[in-house]
Amino acid sequence: MSGRGDGPNPGSGGSRAVPVTPSLLRNWPLPPAGEDKYSRGTVLVIGGARSTPGAALLAGTAALRAGAGKLMLAVAESAAVQVAVALPEAGVTGLAETTEGSVSGSGLERIFADLDAADVVLIGPGLDDMGHAEELLRVLLARASGGATGGASGGATIVLDAYALGCLPRIEDELRPWRGRLILTPNPTEAGILLGREVDALESDVAVIADKYQAVVSCQGFIARPSGDDAPEDSELWEIGTGYGGLGTSGSGDILAGAIAGLSARGATAAQAACWGSHLHAAAADRLASRLGPLGFLARELADELPALMMELDT
Repeated sequence: MSGRGDGPNPGSGGSRAVPVTPSLLRNWPLPPAGEDKYSRGTVLVIGGARSTPGAALLAGTAALRAGAGKLMLAVAESAAVQVAVALPEAGVTGLAETTEGSVSGSGLERIFADLDAADVVLIGPGLDDMGHAEELLRVLLARASGGATGGASGGATIVLDAYALGCLPRIEDELRPWRGRLILTPNPTEAGILLGREVDALESDVAVIADKYQAVVSCQGFIARPSGDDAPEDSELWEIGTGYGGLGTSGSGDILAGAIAGLSARGATAAQAACWGSHLHAAAADRLASRLGPLGFLARELADELPALMMELDT
């Protein structure tokens, strides 16, 4: 995708983390929306075990709400038809699953063409078994190492969430094909797994994870990119200054990962997509909290707020 945005000016404040404000985002505009679905990019979401297909559905919905042009979902075969009916805007492929309904790493050749066509591949929402998630990642990395072109094997951005994050320490030495194009969206517990220790100070630890995995990381309101890379952004660490406690609801993380994937598909840099997506996610929660109350709004409702919030930041 072309049209990647330039980085913001972090200003001269003393804090290491640059506050992500509406003013900063207006000075860091997203790439212009294309005229058709192909120019706005394609997102492939891989996840959705038999018992948790809704996670992939939520992530895919958020990607579309964030402006992605085309969406493909790869979920457990037993749930594929239901997911396709629930989200008719997406193309859905059924993946091989275990007797327990977990998505496995076998049979992934079913989605190799989708992988080659995708601008962003989001892996993790709705995966429910760490071992099988590791197997799936190893298959995709082996294909990338083998020189396949396009998609997750070429230049696509790779967004990892949920169980796709927990196995990373065990395959860290195999991540070379994806380094430099990874976005990670851990919660604090997953951040501790990535670090191999308990989180001490989240602001600095998010930066450590970014350097360790050569990835942009969004975690609990902090966003970091690897130090010393050649991205156009002037900053390496940002902090979200909004977001209501109601974000602690089932499916909220799937919405965040999907929004970041959708923005990246449109042509945003990894750091830009993470900062914009994290801000929009938090601002959507604030808006719902003011309208519905601090508790009880649903993750799916966060996605519905994204288009209006983006329009407001574009004025």
